[in-house]
Amino acid sequence: MMIDPDISRLPTAEAQRQAKLVDAAQQFEATMLQELLKPMQHGQSSWGDEEKSEDSASDTISGFGTEAIAKAISKSGGFGIARRVVEQVTQEHQRR
Repeated sequence: MMIDPDISRLPTAEAQRQAKLVDAAQQFEATMLQELLKPMQHGQSSWGDEEKSEDSASDTISGFGTEAIAKAISKSGGFGIARRVVEQVTQEHQRR
């Protein structure tokens, strides 16, 4: 977990909550990244085109690839969206 290296110092229940928060934040960032990467699946010609590919298997495999890349980017630090979400939620939780 790139976001909170000191999670092992937290009590078990708190560590589990923090781990869930980190995972949810990374999934959120990966979803956003996936949407940004989708236009690159078919090259520049599909940026504005609404044409459907005749090969749905190719589209499916390409979609899985885009999803995997987005998850990998998010898990390795991404654009910092997940980190910021974790920081913000943690701050809000500490205020209560």
